[in-house]
Amino acid sequence: MERQLKNEIEKDLETKYISLIIGARQTGKTTILKQIFSGLKNKNISVFYLTLEDKEILRMLDDNPKNLLQLIAKPADTERRYVLIDEVQYLNDPSNFLKYHYDTYLDKIKFIVTGSSSFYIDRKFRDSLAGRKRIYELPAMSLKEVLIFKGEDDLAPHLNNGNIPLLYMDRIKEHFYEYLIYGGYPEVVLSGTDKEKKRVLKEIADSYAKKDAVESNLSYHDKYLNLLKMLAFGTGGLLNTNSLAPDAGLDNKTVAQYIWVMRKSFHIHLLPPFHNNLISELRKMSKLYFADLGLRNALTNDFSPIGNRPDKGELFENYIYLLLKERYGSDNLRFWRTRDGKEVDFIAKDDNGNSYAYEAKFDPAAFSISKYRSFTETYPEISLKCVGLDDAFRM
Repeated sequence: MERQLKNEIEKDLETKYISLIIGARQTGKTTILKQIFSGLKNKNISVFYLTLEDKEILRMLDDNPKNLLQLIAKPADTERRYVLIDEVQYLNDPSNFLKYHYDTYLDKIKFIVTGSSSFYIDRKFRDSLAGRKRIYELPAMSLKEVLIFKGEDDLAPHLNNGNIPLLYMDRIKEHFYEYLIYGGYPEVVLSGTDKEKKRVLKEIADSYAKKDAVESNLSYHDKYLNLLKMLAFGTGGLLNTNSLAPDAGLDNKTVAQYIWVMRKSFHIHLLPPFHNNLISELRKMSKLYFADLGLRNALTNDFSPIGNRPDKGELFENYIYLLLKERYGSDNLRFWRTRDGKEVDFIAKDDNGNSYAYEAKFDPAAFSISKYRSFTETYPEISLKCVGLDDAFRM
């Protein structure tokens, strides 16, 4: 089975750019790399796969970038080679390594590499790679990808495509409710039982999340994980580091550092406020959402069916956030809130500069346009739409 991102990366294979795939652990970056390797190999194209989990290979490449040619041999004048490197962030200086080979063998070696956390991009990938790389982010699977992975090929084309035949609606809702509980990590989606799904998610929450803390050199790894669990209970709410710090037993600076690592590890997203005055906007608190709902539920230790959950509204809002983020991009997404607590969940801007407002309601009967008069009178040029359960599948 193949992720949608694989097709985008393959379109880039004939370019000179370094293709850098980033994303949370366990989202399938290694699988994509191996699938690209197999595809090139089957076409008798010269391709090499290296994982820097192999300490000997890592030592060789850290000693000298030229040692790569001991592993793959120098390409001939008329030959182009593809070098696929998994976990490139483990190099002491991945930026220098890639720049050296890019500048030396521009038309001879094409790199496709993966990295698990974007804090390595900030810390280890300097501006020396500017103009030399293209970055691809691999998130957990969307609901449409989940349907494809589960063999529901007749359902997937109708999702978020304007209209869904009533014949398919019940089946889509069944998968949607499961998605709100277990999310889109590939191993979770492909697990056969709920018990196995829970086991995998617990491992991701307890082991892989803590590994990010270890590799980013944070202190108090247990407090990092505890803070992540605290944030899970605040999904869709305002992120107030001043109130979080004493509850987590940390100072404000450490909380800010931990949240930065969580964002760079692709566990959480922060949604900034919408405001005409940019300075005022930057001073306001952001809202918090999780990159995967299964991870969020593992952190709260709650896998109850959606009908029995008091937090189903928060889960639904988080889902709509992820849907809008995919459609508009995180830079074009905001929320609106006044000092007295009036709020609109999402303000999105498209490529043409048009803005749209969305209010997420699991039960659309709870929506009343009169409650949003403050927004509609302030921004009459922005249409406001309630996104209910059925709308989430059509929009």
